[in-house]
This record gives sequence, C-alpha cells and structure tokens, in this order.
Amino acid sequence: MKYYPACLDVRNRDCLVVGGGAVAFRKARTLLDCGACVTMISPAFADDWNTIDETACLSRVVRPYRSEDVAGRFLIIGATNDEAENRKISRDALRLNILCNIADLPDACNFILPSIINRGDLIVTVSTSGKSPAFAKRLRKSLEKSFGEEYTEFLRLMGAIREKLLATEHAPEAHKPLFETLIDRGLLEMIRDGETETINRLLRDVLGEGYDYTSLMQSQNIG
Repeated sequence: MKYYPACLDVRNRDCLVVGGGAVAFRKARTLLDCGACVTMISPAFADDWNTIDETACLSRVVRPYRSEDVAGRFLIIGATNDEAENRKISRDALRLNILCNIADLPDACNFILPSIINRGDLIVTVSTSGKSPAFAKRLRKSLEKSFGEEYTEFLRLMGAIREKLLATEHAPEAHKPLFETLIDRGLLEMIRDGETETINRLLRDVLGEGYDYTSLMQSQNIG
C-alpha cells in the first residue's frame, strides 16, 4: 500500500469516534486538540473521559453504534474492542465515501494515523504504512529526543516575525533569505539556551529596529 501523506484541517468539523475505552479516548483527544467537534458513541465510557475540558466540543452518546450514525460526518474512527463491529463501521463509512480509520485494522481504513511528535506548530509524523505501528512508536520516541520544547518557541517567534513583516508591507518574496539567515545564525539554539539578549541583537541585525524577542512573543499570546 502506498499512502498519500496529508494534513487535515478538522476545525469545527463533525467527527465521530465509536468506542469508549483508552484507545478511543486518545483518538478523540487528538481530534479535540485540533479543533474538531467530536461525537462519541459507546454503551460505556472509561473514567479517562472525565479529564476532558468541559468547554470542548464533545458529545457522548451512551448506547450501541448504529449504521445511521455515520451520516453527515467528516471523519470517523472506529475503536471498539469488537472487530466485527469495527468492520461494520468501516463498511458503513466507506459506502458513503467518508474518511474512516479503524484502530489496528489498516485493511479496513481509507486513511491511517501516523505516530506523532507535537511541538506546538511543529508536527513530525512517523508512519510504516501500517506494517509495524510498534516500530513507528519506537522511532517516534527516539526522534522526540531531537525535538525539544525550544521548537515550540522558535516557531511562535518565526510566526510573529512573519506577521510583523507582512503588516509593514514587506514583500513576501523577501522573507525567505531573512528567515534563512536567522536559522543559519543559530536562532533556534539561542532560544534553547535562553539567550534573550543575543536573540535581540540577532533580530536587530537581520531585521532592523523594532524587532524585540519579548514583545514579539507577547504578540503571539495576545493573538
């Protein structure tokens, strides 16, 4: 199987997760974190569900799954402990050409979920095309050591710089060399080491006056 890699915008999309255990919880939590509206259907739910923020766009329906539950959904995940039911969910979804993932049954999916490294806006995914999720998980854990929390701050800063450049009618085609210079001169490492003054000198040198690390980061918090 050759998969086409893509990133989905699920904000405010109606997504369905069938199942009430730990696996279903993880799948639903990731969708909620990405802004989806999630409906959960299961005869029972694990205690983990009580940890989800009450303001999240989540509905729980306490009953068995029905075929009509798939209608109108953007995306469906089947994560019950019953393979026959999971395959039924798959058939129902695929009949309507709805995106469908079934936990641990790649042949019943029209998309698979990679192992994820999440550092704010940096998303690194690892996939074995469904051949060995265990190896994907191990590789992800190994890669996590290479991507510290400084990547989160780095991308927030780069986003703030880009917004300010655009606000000053700076030509977008001129951005690339500026960002490449910041990267080449060690901005990421400076953030990792907490060298605020050195960062400010670099920003002024490359971008000019008015670019200050603290104020740029605060502008992202406000946004």
